Amino acid sequence: MSAALAVAGALIISAPAGAAPNPGSDPAAQTARTPLERQVLSEGNGWASEGTGTTGGSAAGDANVYDVSTKAELLAAFAAAGAQPKIVRVHGTIDANTAPDGSALTCENYAEGTGYSLDQYLQDFDPASYGRSQIPAGPQESARRLAAAKQAKSIRWDIPSNTTIVGATPDSSITGAALRINGATNVIVRNLTVRDAADCFPAWDPTDGAEGNWNSEYDLLQVINKATHVWIDHSEFTDAPNLDSSQPLHFGRHYQVHDGAVDVTNGSDLVTMSFNRFSDHDKLLLIGSTDSPTRGDPGKLRVTIHHNVFENVGQRAPRVRFGQVDVYNNHFKVTEDSTLPYGYTLGAGFDSHIYAEANAFTLPAGIDTAKIIGRLKGTAITTLANAVNGEITDLRAEYNAAAAPADQLAADTSWTPTLRTQVHPAQAVPALLQNSTGPIFTAGGER
Repeated sequence: MSAALAVAGALIISAPAGAAPNPGSDPAAQTARTPLERQVLSEGNGWASEGTGTTGGSAAGDANVYDVSTKAELLAAFAAAGAQPKIVRVHGTIDANTAPDGSALTCENYAEGTGYSLDQYLQDFDPASYGRSQIPAGPQESARRLAAAKQAKSIRWDIPSNTTIVGATPDSSITGAALRINGATNVIVRNLTVRDAADCFPAWDPTDGAEGNWNSEYDLLQVINKATHVWIDHSEFTDAPNLDSSQPLHFGRHYQVHDGAVDVTNGSDLVTMSFNRFSDHDKLLLIGSTDSPTRGDPGKLRVTIHHNVFENVGQRAPRVRFGQVDVYNNHFKVTEDSTLPYGYTLGAGFDSHIYAEANAFTLPAGIDTAKIIGRLKGTAITTLANAVNGEITDLRAEYNAAAAPADQLAADTSWTPTLRTQVHPAQAVPALLQNSTGPIFTAGGER
């Protein structure tokens, strides 16, 4: 594994002798001694490299390099220097649920002064008395919204344009935050653990599905409102240790406090996700939020997802509407002890164009290969040379063999990806990614 050295306050990555090259790097463009926060997305590395490419804050002057270890410092760094290139280096763990003086904020703190009470909410909207045909409305729903707004003000943070945010220490992480790249352009997120954007005030929707559902508000990272040129690399996204499966049952449904991991919506475009680790999360990657074209999604939502590990995720890896989404050389793993029910991996939504090639799927007995694809109003998908438990498998054919005639998926011939790094054989992917995803630092030391 590579070693990370701190030199003059910068992270520098050097490869050990005889190590295989990182398939996502460009040795000609950035040598092994380029500080991590100064590295840029290499040419041809996914949709985010299209056109002007993605350089983040790599050109920042020394005055616009910020070392942060608290919420206040991080938000001040985001606000500083306007749209000038900036580098934000995160040290240790930053908790979003904290007050300006650094003290912890709890769900009870956010509810103070609003009149919200979970016990009263459950009593008011119990399906046995309230029914299942109408959305909750009344004093407790209004109070819930007020409390939710207080939490949102505390934890929802926007990363500005021309920024690189990078982990600087082995324990660099942001917990409890709902990060957003909101209408911004040219942003790099690397070497961070982002975890547990838990919603204190999920909303009950009795009309959501046959049994109703609790719906939460926050994603770990949103790319929204025509954000462009975003590179998300060598990071980890997880709910652990606060898993939805550990939440109590209310109205017979888990009190789900998490929404998405990384969502790309509302006309956003040109995103590359590489060498990340996603784990223990249900609704993972949503690309395109509605079937309506009024959000500006047609012709946008171009995303590349390559060389990532997905372990014990329930669904949406990704779910796509409209976009051209290239999914290659990822490892999708479900373990025997996973606490999440498996729904599907590749979600073919309305007018979606997924190109899935040379991915590896490691599935336990009991998960049918036909379930890897979920049809959600989509009509076509490309699946080439993917492996299930080491065997090359035609995923679309497996899906179609189990699907009703009206739900068949055709081969998508509308496009072919060109912005790619090296594509490895699917059977080689699990070993290739075993120690090369997630933060470059690990808790056990440098790698």
